[in-house]
Amino acid sequence: MKEESLNITGFHAHVYFDSASFATAMSIREELGNRFNVQLGRSHEKPIGPHPKSMYQVAFPSTEFAQIVPWLMLHRQELDILVHPLTGDDVSDHTRFALWLGEKLELNIDSLRKVIPANE
Repeated sequence: MKEESLNITGFHAHVYFDSASFATAMSIREELGNRFNVQLGRSHEKPIGPHPKSMYQVAFPSTEFAQIVPWLMLHRQELDILVHPLTGDDVSDHTRFALWLGEKLELNIDSLRKVIPANE
């Protein structure tokens, strides 16, 4: 997909946590739901897809970016957060186009690559 044809249709924030930071993560989740126009995904208490540790996803429209991301910057309480656009290119969205708050975690990008059968 050519970059000039990419269109951002929204954003995801992935908030990572472990057992020690679970309560903090859930408090931030609740605040996000109360303050902003977001769709809260369920909490995954183990690695899933490209995500190397427990997390939940927050989906939001582009119009909310300028409010949500600065709020996360100030209120993340040391949690690591991945923010990425939705362009239809999952690999680039999670790598080249990604924004990290806190530590940049190593993602399992192979889980995002589309597997094309050898006979196609």
